[in-house]
Amino acid sequence: MAGQKTDQRDVYVGQRIAEQRRKASLTQRRVAQSFGMSAAQLQKYEKGTNRISAVHLDIFSRMTGIPLEYFFDGMPRTDDFEPAGFGEPRQQPYGEAGGLQAIAELLARHVVENVSPEIRRDIAAAVQVFDRKVSG
Repeated sequence: MAGQKTDQRDVYVGQRIAEQRRKASLTQRRVAQSFGMSAAQLQKYEKGTNRISAVHLDIFSRMTGIPLEYFFDGMPRTDDFEPAGFGEPRQQPYGEAGGLQAIAELLARHVVENVSPEIRRDIAAAVQVFDRKVSG
């Protein structure tokens, strides 16, 4: 982007782009074509010489299946502002901290509090059928 001075953050994001491009077995040429630019320009992004646009980073994120936040997690900060984020702390994956059992307990509590007894019986019957099919 013309006129913008790059810094260590651009280098950090560029390194993560290069790393994920290689993991996805994508060539610079292939990625650059999807951006509508030359491989030399992509190389400047990867080295942090030029700053990548949000649009190009979004395209790359979708190409590789890597969430946008990955490119910024752990990035060096150059300011003294507290990161506000978008709200709550990151959620834990299903496999951690109680996993699916914790979700089932939460769902059951919601059903008990918000669903009629007749529908609750239908749900319980469906869960029993599911259990029999899955358990063998």
